[in-house]
Amino acid sequence: GCRRALSGDCKNVGKESIRIGKGRWTVLSLLHIENIALIDQADLSLGPGFNVLTGETGAGKSIIIDAISAVLGERTSRDLIRTGEKAALVTALFQSLPELPWFQENGIFPDANGELLISRKIQADGKNLCRVGGIPCTVVQLKALGSQLIDIHGQHDGQQLLDETCHLQYLDNFGGLHAALTSYQEAYEKLDTLRREIASLQMDEAEKARRLDILQFQIAELERAELRPGEEEELEARKTILRSADQLVAAVEGAYGAIFGDEDRDGAASLLAEAESSLTPVMDFSSELAQVSGIVADLRYTAEDAAERLRDLRSSLDFSPSELDAVESRLDQLHRLKKKYGASVQEMLSYLSRSRQELEQIEMADDTLLQLKKKRKEQLAQTRTQAEILSAQRRETADCLKSRIEEELRQLDMPKVRFQVEFSQKPGKLGLDETGMDEVRFLMSANVGENLKPIAKVASGGELSRIMLALKNVLAENDQIMTLIFDEVDTGVSGRAAGKVAEKMSRLSQRCQVLCVTHLAQIAAMADSHYSVRKEEKEGRTFTNVETLDRQGRKEELARLTGGTHLSTAILEGAEELLREAETFKNGR
Repeated sequence: GCRRALSGDCKNVGKESIRIGKGRWTVLSLLHIENIALIDQADLSLGPGFNVLTGETGAGKSIIIDAISAVLGERTSRDLIRTGEKAALVTALFQSLPELPWFQENGIFPDANGELLISRKIQADGKNLCRVGGIPCTVVQLKALGSQLIDIHGQHDGQQLLDETCHLQYLDNFGGLHAALTSYQEAYEKLDTLRREIASLQMDEAEKARRLDILQFQIAELERAELRPGEEEELEARKTILRSADQLVAAVEGAYGAIFGDEDRDGAASLLAEAESSLTPVMDFSSELAQVSGIVADLRYTAEDAAERLRDLRSSLDFSPSELDAVESRLDQLHRLKKKYGASVQEMLSYLSRSRQELEQIEMADDTLLQLKKKRKEQLAQTRTQAEILSAQRRETADCLKSRIEEELRQLDMPKVRFQVEFSQKPGKLGLDETGMDEVRFLMSANVGENLKPIAKVASGGELSRIMLALKNVLAENDQIMTLIFDEVDTGVSGRAAGKVAEKMSRLSQRCQVLCVTHLAQIAAMADSHYSVRKEEKEGRTFTNVETLDRQGRKEELARLTGGTHLSTAILEGAEELLREAETFKNGR
């Protein structure tokens, strides 16, 4: 579709997708609804082609669309739950599904027959239970899948057509310009990154001087501190020892005297030596004496080793009276620095490293700015080139879109309409933003002799519906979604124009499954499957029922749409004529 659009071959755009579509439709084949608004329970079996829902205003037609939206993961409310019930349930069965990206991304696939069952249970406490193919998933996952299965077009979409900020996206989607847009956006992002880097380095001279003074002071203060990782922990341990110096010395000296002895007493080591001397002469008399003598000797060696260690430790406990003051002073210094530069010595060292880097950047800012500005100039040229490529493709696409939209509108009984895509340059110094260099808006003239104007100023309600239908039909040709839902988009359409809209939807249903909620007999007559939505009261409660109509039922429903509740013979004959005309049209498609 994109290549044909850009080559100017507009007449054949979409024809290939029609042939492909007939072979593998994505079809919503079954919809089961429980406790949604007025619907107690309903089952809707949908077929391929053109499906129509009709019924009195307020009967619940849009409730069915709400139920489909819910099972596709759209935002919903607890108010949707039928009064008096604890939960609502919607289940949808899809058949003949193609390979969608969602399946690979989430590891959930249709069954061997290509069928996929999706369900969503909405509970009164606000919780949602969603399943795809029987596997639990989130509402976010469900919405991502729903966007690849069905496109719901409601009355508000006409307002999107009036919103000129959406026109560029419509154009890009029609042309399939994703690759060109992505290439441009990658170039623009590089340009924007350089812009931010330049802005971060640019400052006035007074601000630069202030920042240099602050950084130089902070770096000097931290460098004078000669910070060392682990120092604070070592100082805290040393402070604990220094504060207990007298107690430590007394304990060490007491232990040393008990083991090695002093002037007043023999120590344990001396007593063990005496015991060893007593046993040595008799140790050969028996193995048991030899063992005991060995144990005593080991104890003496151990005691002497402990005494030597205590002596060495005692030597290290010669504390300087000023050492505790020095340790506490250093800890106070670290505490003050931590308040300014980080919660630990390591964080302060990291701050010092960053400050040195920033100081170097500021001192080298002029050179760096020159380099960055040179890169920016080169990147701007590359970005403009990509923007021009994208713009050229958009202009070719616009010519094709103009031809296709006008062709579609002629088929919708708007033969004199002129449609135009107007281009203008993006405002601002660069004339660029993340979407490119183009501002785009759709213009039209609905009548001969009238100038092209924005759609919002010239389109009536019925014209807007037909323009949106034409645009939807054209865009759908490049879309993989094969189920389209139209919710009362025929507002303001009547007479011959309604017949043209009906024919257009019928043709569209050759390419994909279409479900339409309508009040127009001409559109309903063109249906391949027709469903009537009725509201009734029973035992003080209101219920909505959905009924599949046979041919006689369709004739009566068309008569009701045409003439109200009084079904005269003439009105019924008119309904029959509508059905025959629709059948003739479909047979000749």
